[in-house]
Amino acid sequence: MAVNPLSPGVYIDEISVLPPSVAGVATAIPAFIGYTEKKPSPNVPTRITSMIEFVQTFGGPFLEKFDIVITDTPAAAPTSRTITASVNTLNGGPSPYRLYYSMQMYFANGGGPCYVASADVYDAVPLVSSIDLTELQTALALVAKEDEPTLLLFPDAVGLELDALTPFNPTKYGTLVQNALQQCAQLQDRFLISDVPENSISTTDIAQFRTVVGANNLKYGAAYMPFLNTVLTYGFNTSVAVVSNGSLNGKLLSEFSDPSDLDFNLSLYNQIVAEIQKSQVVLPPSGAIAGIYASVDRDRGVWKAPANVSISSIIGPTIAITTAQQDLLNVDATTGKSINAIRAFTGKGTLVWGARTLAGNDNEWRYVNVRRLFIFAEESIKKATEFVVFEGNDANTWTRTKSLITNFLTNLWRDGALVGPKPEQAFFVKVGLNETMTAQDILEGKMIVQVGLAASRPAEFIILQFMHKLQES
Repeated sequence: MAVNPLSPGVYIDEISVLPPSVAGVATAIPAFIGYTEKKPSPNVPTRITSMIEFVQTFGGPFLEKFDIVITDTPAAAPTSRTITASVNTLNGGPSPYRLYYSMQMYFANGGGPCYVASADVYDAVPLVSSIDLTELQTALALVAKEDEPTLLLFPDAVGLELDALTPFNPTKYGTLVQNALQQCAQLQDRFLISDVPENSISTTDIAQFRTVVGANNLKYGAAYMPFLNTVLTYGFNTSVAVVSNGSLNGKLLSEFSDPSDLDFNLSLYNQIVAEIQKSQVVLPPSGAIAGIYASVDRDRGVWKAPANVSISSIIGPTIAITTAQQDLLNVDATTGKSINAIRAFTGKGTLVWGARTLAGNDNEWRYVNVRRLFIFAEESIKKATEFVVFEGNDANTWTRTKSLITNFLTNLWRDGALVGPKPEQAFFVKVGLNETMTAQDILEGKMIVQVGLAASRPAEFIILQFMHKLQES
């Protein structure tokens, strides 16, 4: 502020000499959209940082019913006992509610802060309509109002109209994916992680998925398959676990409350619970993938492809995808809709073995890390330059803005996000009259800044060339 003294004295006039800076926005803040045991009131997307916070706000998993079979041999005077436990399939079990377990996989794989948007609470008895497209779309619309989320995923959506009697509804799933991609494109600050719902590698299933996701905004999303056999165990309710065999036929586990009961004791109870916990949860991969995005961003940077990374808390993929099968997933000349494979390798474990967006034939936006780097740079620069709004559209403002963006991009180049031996070969920033603007643009209040980035791209295909060398002496 200019000092204009009117009386004698000493006055201080602080002069700003340091340029403003760009603070990088968070890059891996997923929004989980699905079904929960309870929901906040009012029901709005809620930011959480741990499973403890999730349980406090949204409750625990859906409690599955289990069929318990106890076989005594021989029945009259048993000398051995066999116990088996299986998820009750009367209502198409296990239930289609996967959000709770996907949250566990997210944190197990390095996830941090995230948002949860509850589509609704669990049905007491899950039916074909328990996963509802309209409810998921409503929750998605609520997430659009939040500025912080940068990733979208729907762990429960793979259960849209899916149970033991009714086939999966691919059209509804495709509609939801298209809605999410549209939100990403409109807001330009988020990216979709989608699951391939059919747990099959057949060309029919893959073609069906590629058809229903449409053809628009594909650069804002990536798809992963197959499902994962995790080490997680189902939540269960002992009061509805049915025990059947001989004198125990039809009893509920909760009925065994008297230790003096000759048919039951604490040891038997513990054996039954141990058998129940052998049933491990099968999940779509999106929750684990979101955790890997967060981990890679934190350890390496958003410009590092989230691939060739092992997945924690799993036994392995449900389908062993071969190299020949991945050829058809990774590159599709017709639609260009790449699907990233998760594969098990001997001695390495289970790895994410793909880093393509759904726009697999697009040279600009083929790779997940390139698309997300641009989202990061665009959003960071956008927020940092808001101070320029209503400033004078003149050379002083242009110089300050150019300096601010240049400093930010120079730091990105030093971190390895941009390629080129020198900063001027890794990016450019242009602003000025007759360079990015005409006199008419200035009259209309427009200040146009052009930014170009040479993004680091992954070495997806390592080609080693060998040949014979002739003896020279």
